[in-house]
Amino acid sequence: MLVCSCNFITDKEIRDVINELLDEDCWQLIVPAKVYHAMGKRGRCCGCFPNVVDIIIKTTEEYHAAHKTDGVKVCDFMERLRRFHEEQRLANLERRRNLGKVA
Repeated sequence: MLVCSCNFITDKEIRDVINELLDEDCWQLIVPAKVYHAMGKRGRCCGCFPNVVDIIIKTTEEYHAAHKTDGVKVCDFMERLRRFHEEQRLANLERRRNLGKVA
């Protein structure tokens, strides 16, 4: 499935890169910019980033389940990742609100 129409990137390509990154360091924080950088791409309109975050979360969960990683560590890491995603979403909403006040 095509995830990024600006760069013609599929979900399979994204999952493959995420798995490669996790093979290098399974506890690193993976964000869309890191995935795109690993592919030699850049976010253009960045409208796909929320979907990329969802793919990162799902792929990371599957990776750790397949590698039988200690469940407590996985749950803690995934919770921190979800919290980070929510904080970023709220920060974006706040920026949009502030831009509306300036205009």
